[in-house]
Amino acid sequence: MTDFTARILNNVATVLVGKAEVTRLALASVLAGGHVLLEDAPGTGKTMLARALALSLGLGFKRVQFTPDLLPSDVTGVSVYQNGAFTFVPGPIFTGLLLADEINRATPKTQSALLEAMGEGQVTESGVTHRLTAPFVVIATQNPIEFEGTYRLPEAQLDRFLVKLSVGYPSVDEEAQMLARLQGRHPIESLGSVAGPADLLAAQAQVRAVRVEPELQRYVAELVARSRQHRAVRLGGGPRASLGIQAVAQALAYLSGRSYVTPDDLKAAAPIVLIHRLSLTTEARLTGGRPEAVVEAVLAEVPVPVESGPVEAGV
Repeated sequence: MTDFTARILNNVATVLVGKAEVTRLALASVLAGGHVLLEDAPGTGKTMLARALALSLGLGFKRVQFTPDLLPSDVTGVSVYQNGAFTFVPGPIFTGLLLADEINRATPKTQSALLEAMGEGQVTESGVTHRLTAPFVVIATQNPIEFEGTYRLPEAQLDRFLVKLSVGYPSVDEEAQMLARLQGRHPIESLGSVAGPADLLAAQAQVRAVRVEPELQRYVAELVARSRQHRAVRLGGGPRASLGIQAVAQALAYLSGRSYVTPDDLKAAAPIVLIHRLSLTTEARLTGGRPEAVVEAVLAEVPVPVESGPVEAGV
């Protein structure tokens, strides 16, 4: 693990108890240049994770509470007429890390306002394109679709998220530790940055340089193709899923201090990249089918490449 990533993970751990693995995966996704979807029940620490990452990385942070009456312009910005001319007033999306809180409580029209920004790093309003400052990260939280007042995210919106993670409930010991830690002032109030945007951009460039052997790239392509061919799947992963698995695997290798990707990196990346991109058939849903089971089956079916020889370590 590099000094940069160790500083970030240790800093976030001062705020979140028992969330080391989801923090590591979220950081890997940010290092891969992607956006993160956190799904879990209310009160599990989704918002706190986003805030802690933004503060630790020294990124500008804005939070938008997604509600049914939220308009697209409330997120992206709007042109207003002033002094005889139209002036663009940027929305909260113009920041380093945007927290789209409870994104699936807004209407699909408002959800789609994020598509251009997440895919191309820009916002177009009244025919004029405005570039977002890099790095730009969206971390969205959502409640399970079974909860009241939620809308299912469209497939195009889901595909813009590099990974989908679950925070999960703490254990009894972790919850007791949390109660002791939060009895007084909340640690997030004094959390400082241990890096800056330039550090993140440099780390992202190093992640992109992590080597992926051709046989491993073929393995990724086979995994994603099998997800489309599975009998329980109506819509499987596309090319963006293949790119995502490779990018997250590179970030996981970087976090482990390696300059090369291993099959284990790809197997760890595949579930969090694929699960939210799989749409099951009606029959599969009615019989209790789950995307997680499909990914497990695909990983079990596709032969893992055998390493051809030793490769050097170090990032």
